[in-house]
Amino acid sequence: MVPIVLLGLLLRVGVGLYGYSGLGKPPMFGDYEAQRHWMEITYHLPPIEWYFNTTDNDLMYWGLDYPPLTAYHSWLCGAAAQGVNPDWISLGASRGHESPGHKAFMRGTVLLADMVTYFLPAIVIMLTDNRIFGAPCPAPMTVTGYALITYPGLILIDHGHFQYNCVSLGLVLAACCALFYRRDVLAAVLFSLALNYKQMALYYALPIFMYLLNRCWCERERNGLPGVLLKFTKLAFAVSSTFLILWLPFITNDGSNVLQVLRRLFPLSRGIFEDKVANFWCVLNVFYKIRPHFSNEQTALISGIATLLAVLPSCCHLLVTADRRTLLYSLFNTSLAFFMFSFQVHEKTILFAALPALLLFEVEPFHSLWFLTVSSFSMLPLFIKDGLVIPFVALTVFFALSMSVIAETKNVDILERKRFHSSLTVAFKLSMNLIVFLTGASLLLEPPAKYPDLFPLVISAVSAGHFGYFLLYFYWSQFKSCRTKEKIS
Repeated sequence: MVPIVLLGLLLRVGVGLYGYSGLGKPPMFGDYEAQRHWMEITYHLPPIEWYFNTTDNDLMYWGLDYPPLTAYHSWLCGAAAQGVNPDWISLGASRGHESPGHKAFMRGTVLLADMVTYFLPAIVIMLTDNRIFGAPCPAPMTVTGYALITYPGLILIDHGHFQYNCVSLGLVLAACCALFYRRDVLAAVLFSLALNYKQMALYYALPIFMYLLNRCWCERERNGLPGVLLKFTKLAFAVSSTFLILWLPFITNDGSNVLQVLRRLFPLSRGIFEDKVANFWCVLNVFYKIRPHFSNEQTALISGIATLLAVLPSCCHLLVTADRRTLLYSLFNTSLAFFMFSFQVHEKTILFAALPALLLFEVEPFHSLWFLTVSSFSMLPLFIKDGLVIPFVALTVFFALSMSVIAETKNVDILERKRFHSSLTVAFKLSMNLIVFLTGASLLLEPPAKYPDLFPLVISAVSAGHFGYFLLYFYWSQFKSCRTKEKIS
């Protein structure tokens, strides 16, 4: 375990030596500056102003658009920055600040957050009998734990591009561990914290709700209807009290502050997508321009209906079966369906589908590794923009090779030769060759002047095609696997 943790830290520090989002690119810079700016705003201004446009808080310049727990985390980092060097977060005067010392500080905040929120539940998984996740053998979950800590996509986005996805994903991971240890109230609190850190955790909300609802219903066998109501009340109180505590500074008599926060969290004005993203709407837009024909409100409604139709079968099936492995399948299917069909999706959001894929690795090694590779590749245009090509290639190759070696030592057949026809292996090899080709083409070839975004668009379309296949396959696996697993009463 210790070597794996040290390796994970080494990979993160190594990636942190490279560039980050918006490096030397005024006037808006990038996500690195957004996070720094939120530290500046939250530290110097009262909470009542964090989400409002004021003289000192120009929402057009990286206005805060994540939930309150992110804001509190930014305040904490801002307080630390104030103690080290006040110039880093000087109100108004620190915009676009870049220095080696500040870069080291910012990288350190991500590394600390990663260790506290993400590494700890991953270590618990490594030390846990893997029957907790419905895997077929009782060996310790070294393979899954290793995958969680060395997955390239999360390392490159958080420690390269610069974000704190590890916090939200780590809280979800901890909530899953709590669920599997039957600590349902704790799981509800942890997931509420994840949801209040990044609203994209909504991708997991329906499966977790269905799983807990089934747990409530199972109480009838032991304690009758009063037991069902008592358990549901405990869970409802845990969720509502967590939200109330976190949102308390923004609650006013007329509710205007809460509405403003919600408007910042779910902005309709941005449209159904911004940059090239590997989902259904971006690919459809190549053949049929969406914006000229539909308003933002209409596209939000259409995408909402499409997403609901895509996730309901998985969630309803989970409500009926409610076992651990089905929960992981449903978490994957629902999060990937949200990525493919929901409104205003960013390319980095694929990380939320990657987490359940990592947890399913020992159950679905072939397709999980394939999906995880494609998920990192789908963000290649972002890595090129940020100067992260070398760590992207190095981490991707290292992850694939090391996962194969570790899986072999644990008797996990990644290619699953007994299960799949050889044609699927051929498809996998063609997919990998296509990824290599498009990576090389994006780096070495100039796109036609008429189509400057040709390569990002092709990468998005190819990745979206893969994701469509993975959604169908894991949906099939979810319904097929229920016949071979024990029910959780």
